[in-house]
Amino acid sequence: MSELNGRIGGLRLGYDLHARWDGRELSGRIGGTFQGKDIRLTLDGERVSGRIGGHIGGFDADGRVSADAVQVRLGGRIDGDDVHADLSEGQARGRYSGRIAGKDIALHLDGQRVRGRIGGHIEGKDVELELDSPDVPFGLVVLAALCAYKALEDQQNAANAASGDASN
Repeated sequence: MSELNGRIGGLRLGYDLHARWDGRELSGRIGGTFQGKDIRLTLDGERVSGRIGGHIGGFDADGRVSADAVQVRLGGRIDGDDVHADLSEGQARGRYSGRIAGKDIALHLDGQRVRGRIGGHIEGKDVELELDSPDVPFGLVVLAALCAYKALEDQQNAANAASGDASN
């Protein structure tokens, strides 16, 4: 069993990610005990599927993770986000949620650490993850980071909507 631990976003406005990889399934928690979501991603060959959060307030992950790409839909057909990232030489480059309103993906694997950014310099989120073993597929680590990013963005958007903040 391998572990994946780290943070998406800053110290104050971010989510922790703690998950275990058993060779087929990555499962754990994004965020804290009360403000967060469970993560469960199953990799069967190159096919990945799973759920982040519960039946209410959660979202599905469905697509393909290979040694050279991540192509996944997070959420439903109408209210979801597409992920397209190319993987090469420890680099993950691509887009989250479309060409116009989407965010850049720029992550890199350095030993057993994955660092980088999802989104731009102003409204993006830092990624700092550490693997205790190189057994976890890099594409699955990238997908877990993107799931945490979506969970954090969804929570922040809901909080802004509840407070009436239209600046986001």
